[in-house]
Amino acid sequence: QVQLVESGGGSVQAGGSLRLSCAAFGHTYSINYINYMTWFRQAPGKEREGVASINTIGGSTNYADSVKGRFTISQDKSKNTVYLQMNSLKAEDTAMYYCAAGTRVFRLFMSNEYNYWGQGTQVTVSS
Repeated sequence: QVQLVESGGGSVQAGGSLRLSCAAFGHTYSINYINYMTWFRQAPGKEREGVASINTIGGSTNYADSVKGRFTISQDKSKNTVYLQMNSLKAEDTAMYYCAAGTRVFRLFMSNEYNYWGQGTQVTVSS
C-alpha cells in the first residue's frame, strides 16, 4: 500500500504563486510500481479534472490546456515527492487539489485509473 500526503495549499491573490507537494509513503516495492503521478482538482459543483501528470520513470509531463504555461509538475525521486508549481494563478484555479498515483495508467487524466489518492489540499485564489 502507498499513502500520499499533500501539502502547500492556501489562499493567494490572483497573479500569485503556490507550490504543492505530494509525498508518497509505503514499501519501496509498492512505490517502485507507480508509473504516473497526477494532480487533479475539483471545484464546488464541478467534476474532478486532471491538471498535470508526470511519468515517474521517464519524467515526461502532460498538462491540461487550462494550465499550460502556468503550472509545472516535477519530481524528486530521492524523496518520493512530486511538486506542482502554480504561477499566474487565476480565480478559476480555486479548487481542492488532489494527488494521485497509479501503477497501470494509460489515460492520464481519467481518475478511475489511479490506485492511490491523497486527502486533498485547498487552493483559493481571490480576484
